[in-house]
Amino acid sequence: MSIHPRYADAILAGTKRVEFRKRRLAPDVSTVVIYATQPVGRIVGTFEVLGHDVAPPPELWNRHRIHAGISVAGYDEYYAQTPAAVGILIGSVQQLSQPRPVTDLPGVSRPPQSFSYLTRAQAIDVQTWLQREPRDTDRTSSASGPPSVVASILVRTADAIHAAASLLRRAV
Repeated sequence: MSIHPRYADAILAGTKRVEFRKRRLAPDVSTVVIYATQPVGRIVGTFEVLGHDVAPPPELWNRHRIHAGISVAGYDEYYAQTPAAVGILIGSVQQLSQPRPVTDLPGVSRPPQSFSYLTRAQAIDVQTWLQREPRDTDRTSSASGPPSVVASILVRTADAIHAAASLLRRAV
């Protein structure tokens, strides 16, 4: 998924917890590969998809403004004249210590316009890049070492509560 560098950085830092789009991802997508657009022009990491929140733009903003990672003016401009907004709920995040050009993926010659789906082999390549590196950029990590079990459980519980609350708000 092509994402402007400032938003990619916010996702990797854990301050942007929802990625706004005009279309949903396919239901079987569980992980998004983050391609930071120019001037970075590299794959910088991945995030887990917790789900989608679809609503009219004002409603979606009200639910996610605290962790939107974008100004209301930027949000309103993006969704101008759009009846429905899609929020992709972001779970755990992994950052590549060495960003990779998109052409490192076999069969890819240019970055996606918005997003594209990877083949199984391409997804395995990205997973291999992440496994070769220390996982110190996961949101549950600290500067002093690997994430604790308790911290991991707390983050995952908070993520699950956030996703459940979003689903309940849509159902009501």
